[in-house]
Amino acid sequence: MSDVAAVDSTAGAAELQLEPFRVQLTGYCYRMLGSAFEAEDAVQETMVRAWRGLDRFEGRSALRSWLYRIATNVCLDMLNGSKRRARPMDLTSAATPYPSTLTEQPEATWVGPVPDGQVLADGGDPAEVAARRDSVRLAFVAALQHLAPRQRAVLILREVLAWKAAEVAELLGTTVASVNSALQRARATLAASEISATDPVKPLDDEQRALLARYVDAFERYDLDSLTALLHEDATLSMPPYELWLRGHEHIRQWLVGHGAGCRGSRLVPTVANGMPAFGQYRPAPDGGHEPWALQVLEISDGRITGLNSFLDTRSLFPLFGLPERLDA
Repeated sequence: MSDVAAVDSTAGAAELQLEPFRVQLTGYCYRMLGSAFEAEDAVQETMVRAWRGLDRFEGRSALRSWLYRIATNVCLDMLNGSKRRARPMDLTSAATPYPSTLTEQPEATWVGPVPDGQVLADGGDPAEVAARRDSVRLAFVAALQHLAPRQRAVLILREVLAWKAAEVAELLGTTVASVNSALQRARATLAASEISATDPVKPLDDEQRALLARYVDAFERYDLDSLTALLHEDATLSMPPYELWLRGHEHIRQWLVGHGAGCRGSRLVPTVANGMPAFGQYRPAPDGGHEPWALQVLEISDGRITGLNSFLDTRSLFPLFGLPERLDA
């Protein structure tokens, strides 16, 4: 075998060993970083470091633990000195539907959406699947950003991934007592953040499927009476990269009549983000057809829509979610 063939064979064997961990590592890094794109970069760096060091991996710990140690160090390096990502609701008070200006913030400001397939492995116990979906909800990931990076890692590893305290202590190079103390502080911080309750996606739930069908019908017809009837009275509307957010279905209605009137005639293409129903929104284009406008991620509780999160960076997000570049007439 030639040297080139030997190298290719070794690389292929390493990839076979490492690749099965990609989705779970991406989910971990996304919860740590709050960005699908940063999580992808972090996992790629993790894989490169692991590939380079695989011949020195002595197997004293499980391969999974070793990869998580590398991923944790990569995330901690990326978080060093950076500002925490947030949602508009974390930064400002609710606005009126008639703002004089719209303030835009850079992408690094916001907790962004992520496709389920990138961070959630298929199959498994239904209860575990539901718990994994719950742990990538926008509200939960945003709450995690309030934690110091090492506390964040402790809480994700212990509460989300169900690692033992001794395993986390070994990964972080600290003591079980320190891990337990960090977990207590992290729990207290999350409890104070008052994470909003939402229902997980239930593909076979007829009630939720009917709610989403009514939402699509009302939005595409721009029937604001029907649309408002689907919203919780304290529902929120946010539109990153803008700071502005609204609370209450009356304010949301007034926005859609005024500043948001360009959404009239939109079409919605379904997808799933962060364990929640989502839609690619396409507004009418001047030359016919429909062009990308927003990725809508809906939050639902008790049969009503409690949050309508419209992410406007379609240039980055639509390819990530496999959504069409435009819809023909």
